[in-house]
Amino acid sequence: MSHEHRHQSHPRIVARLKRAEGHLGSVVAMIEAGRPCLDVAQQLQAVESAIRNAKQALIHDHVDHCLDADGAETGRAELKAITRYL
Repeated sequence: MSHEHRHQSHPRIVARLKRAEGHLGSVVAMIEAGRPCLDVAQQLQAVESAIRNAKQALIHDHVDHCLDADGAETGRAELKAITRYL
């Protein structure tokens, strides 16, 4: 379970997370600049959505590519473990 592995989707997931990271920096700047709370909340929602989408892509990729490779019993245990993050 702790072995290193990479999937074709990982670069796209990393790109999504880096965009969310940059967007989050902009939200911090908005707060520091005294921008209206409604504007900040809207942008925070966008950051949260981007992170949630990246998480879902990672989990779906794991289910599609990792669980079958680990064997039935191990795969079942991993599926149960990863569903905590859905």
